[in-house]
Amino acid sequence: MAHTRISAKYPPLIDVTRRPLAYGDRALPRLNRELNDETLLVRQRAVMSLCDYLHDPEHIAEALRVGIPSSLKNLLSDPDLTVRQKSTECLYVIAGHAVGRDAFLEHNIIEPVSQLFNDREEIARKNAHLAIEMISETFPGAEGIVEANLVPILVKKLKTEVDELKEIILDTMHFCLLVNTQYALDAGAMEIFTSLLTHRLPTIRAKAAGDIMHLSAPLDGKNKAVECNTVPALIDLLRDPSADVRANAAGAIMMITITTKGKYTAINAGAIEPLVSLVDDDKSEVRINALKALTCLSEAPEGRKTLLNQVELIQARTLDPIPAVCKAAKRAVEVITWKP
Repeated sequence: MAHTRISAKYPPLIDVTRRPLAYGDRALPRLNRELNDETLLVRQRAVMSLCDYLHDPEHIAEALRVGIPSSLKNLLSDPDLTVRQKSTECLYVIAGHAVGRDAFLEHNIIEPVSQLFNDREEIARKNAHLAIEMISETFPGAEGIVEANLVPILVKKLKTEVDELKEIILDTMHFCLLVNTQYALDAGAMEIFTSLLTHRLPTIRAKAAGDIMHLSAPLDGKNKAVECNTVPALIDLLRDPSADVRANAAGAIMMITITTKGKYTAINAGAIEPLVSLVDDDKSEVRINALKALTCLSEAPEGRKTLLNQVELIQARTLDPIPAVCKAAKRAVEVITWKP
């Protein structure tokens, strides 16, 4: 005679690592309760399910309404790695939306997320940096990061973090420098960025050069670049195989050479010849930045004297198919051929 047996195993196609979702609009309230459960397994399965659920943009607003960000904020200090890792991943997904970035500021989540910069597990640190980088892409978010005094911490992390995270940090610094440069200068960012100009990865070299350009916007930054011997390192990058590196290096030189001290530092370091060679570069951004840098250098008598021999090459760029390049070339010719 046959007997009915109830198996202890889950049915096929059921993922035991995730919490079964409630139907319809009850899904997120239930997950929110389970995120605050005292049982570790319940929290783990809830945060795993939530991470998948939030990838649908339609669920973001509802998640904010039921208080998911506050629950995730509490989980950032959870002793379990899985909970911390998936909580930061959820916050990263939320930060990808405008309403989510507003929630970061409203619930003061930036500082708790930054605590995971020191997590022993790389994946948790990566998710934390990704979330902060996403927040930095808006001015209020970058301002919140600066006000949380994270810039010195990010600069310090550039010395010790793995290359993958250095790229994320450099992106975050890019946006923070648009808000305030003084904190970065005081933390020794120019020295750190300069040291990264010789990094083996072209992406890091390009991002470091780009950050130097923004850090050199104020006068203190320009002077610091001269003091740190940043200009010779940037000149070396003008011959880099990567177009992004060449473009950002030329842009940084352009920014630094606005001052007289910067002009003569670049001229004496031999910046004119490699910059002239970039006038015919395949990438328009490289051509524009090179022409603008040459314009700055030609404001010095020594630079103008040297560039008078190259004026025909620069004049040819006034017919460039890119209007911005034409404009930069015309301005460069005007300054080079100027007579007192």
